Amino acid sequence: MIDIFHALVVMNSLFAASAWCLARPNAWSISAVVLASIGWLLFNAPLEGRVLVVFSLQHGFTESDVLSIVGMIIGAGGVVRARRRADRPEIRRRD
Repeated sequence: MIDIFHALVVMNSLFAASAWCLARPNAWSISAVVLASIGWLLFNAPLEGRVLVVFSLQHGFTESDVLSIVGMIIGAGGVVRARRRADRPEIRRRD
């Protein structure tokens, strides 16, 4: 059984990885936010909240699952921003 401490640790890692990816999108930060989003889906049981969509008697989409979706969107946005940065020509500064 997953306790609330582990759920909070994973949630904080999702917040930290999301902030990192928003600030500096690169392969490491994008990977971190995607892994933290997947981890949140696995460890969010103590903090799930209300069920928004019911798939079956035992499965559904809860309020806390929205955080995983937001994390994946941040990761996808990071991929787009990192590609744009890679396609941009380098600007040389005069010293």
